[in-house]
Amino acid sequence: MQYKTVIFDLDGTLLNTLDDLHASTNHALACHGMPPRTKDEVRRFVGNGIYNLIRQAVVPGTCDSTIEEVHATFDAHYAKHSLDRTAPYEGISLLLNNLKAAGVRCCVVSNKGDYAVQPLVQHFFPNIFDVVCGEREKEGIRRKPWPDTVLTCMESLGMEREDCVYVGDSEVDVATAQNAGMDHIIVLWGFRSEGFLRQSGARTFARTPEQLGELLLGE
Repeated sequence: MQYKTVIFDLDGTLLNTLDDLHASTNHALACHGMPPRTKDEVRRFVGNGIYNLIRQAVVPGTCDSTIEEVHATFDAHYAKHSLDRTAPYEGISLLLNNLKAAGVRCCVVSNKGDYAVQPLVQHFFPNIFDVVCGEREKEGIRRKPWPDTVLTCMESLGMEREDCVYVGDSEVDVATAQNAGMDHIIVLWGFRSEGFLRQSGARTFARTPEQLGELLLGE
């Protein structure tokens, strides 16, 4: 079927952000006298928001107040360096342009802070997305896997669940789609392995942006 609206995750789905997330994580840790984390560790920590990334990256037993300080250091660094090495995955820009040409509405929902999500999307994908929503828990919008951000997108566009599909790359995205009561497509070029994703309940996969486009446009 061709969906009327596609709701995308950002990190690991549209953009390869791992190098910049890794650099900002280790910068924040170093500023607070903590040892660095490997890129693979940061890859595993990504998905449930920046606070949870930092909570897992700090030395075990670190108190909440220090975690908050490391988090603030990360945010300040990442706000200035989120574009250093981040780039769209090959084929993503063409996919998004094809969806827009076909009249498909596109949204982004991310657990990354909205301060970073908005400029990243505007920089790499100007005039593509109808709604862009980063982490906004201070506004009472719970982060994924709660369905709040997804439902906010649907409501703002006047769309029903059966007209929408959620596209992501992680177990958090699988749970988000399930909690929102909508179809999902999980991409395999992101931050998780296929075996892990299958164990997490993923059922529909795309191995390339070209295959994703076929699934989204019903080709």
